[in-house]
Amino acid sequence: MNCWLQITSARGPEECSRATFHIMQILLKEAEKRNIKVTILKSVVGRYPKTIKSVLLSLDGKEILDFVTTWEGTVLWIEKSPFRPLHKRKNWYVGINKFIPPEESLFLSKDFRIEAMKASGPGGQHVNKSSTAIRITHIPSGMVATAQEERSQYMNRKLALARLLKLIDEKCNAVKKKSQQKQWEKHNDLERGNPVRTFKI
Repeated sequence: MNCWLQITSARGPEECSRATFHIMQILLKEAEKRNIKVTILKSVVGRYPKTIKSVLLSLDGKEILDFVTTWEGTVLWIEKSPFRPLHKRKNWYVGINKFIPPEESLFLSKDFRIEAMKASGPGGQHVNKSSTAIRITHIPSGMVATAQEERSQYMNRKLALARLLKLIDEKCNAVKKKSQQKQWEKHNDLERGNPVRTFKI
């Protein structure tokens, strides 16, 4: 089985980028112990040595789901800032997100509209001048997902599609759950004394 894991400092300061780097190292060691092959697809380095703003990993192995479950979500890294000695904050947060790698054929589907745009940072400042950020719209549902953290338009495109497919899947599961809930309510609301058929054995 194969899946992707994105480890990101989001828009956190360099301390979060440092946490991202060290959390990745711990994750890689744990994956090795469980015979899970990890490939670094793309990474965005921070300003200082041993800092990473984001990294996209590809995982292959038999115990991936159990492994990913122990990592997916928000990870707290507690450490006094090595960059700002007088800074009082010690809690730094890193996000870890799981994605199912999208099939290349989906990019050719008429159900998806893919648009390139310039990546922007805090305050609307452009991170770069080239249109590497990607916005993908699922036309039937109107759902939209974007990706801009990777420097490669190709990787942002795959990441945006993976996010969109995850959103679609979550929506489908929510609709299915609601339908099951209605069925259960109908089951509980069984009208007695007015049968449309009667069977006597």
